[in-house]
Amino acid sequence: MTRIVVYYLICINILTFLVYGIDKWKARNDKWRISEATLLLLAVIGGSIGAWAGMSVWHHKTLHKKFRYGVPLILIIQVALIIYMLYR
Repeated sequence: MTRIVVYYLICINILTFLVYGIDKWKARNDKWRISEATLLLLAVIGGSIGAWAGMSVWHHKTLHKKFRYGVPLILIIQVALIIYMLYR
């Protein structure tokens, strides 16, 4: 079970990182964008590290308060949940 969770987290974080990059590319090229709700949802379902990395690498959504504060908060909550589950 632990391996499945680890593989899931790796995949969702890679996907989230790439989606943030794609949305940044679309923003620069005046294309149809990925919704902010989708970007945040990817973070909530386990892609918070990928979202944070995507924000840093692509310099994307860094001025939006809900991303600047929301993504790190989601990450902290997820890490706390993992620690709780490991040591309960």
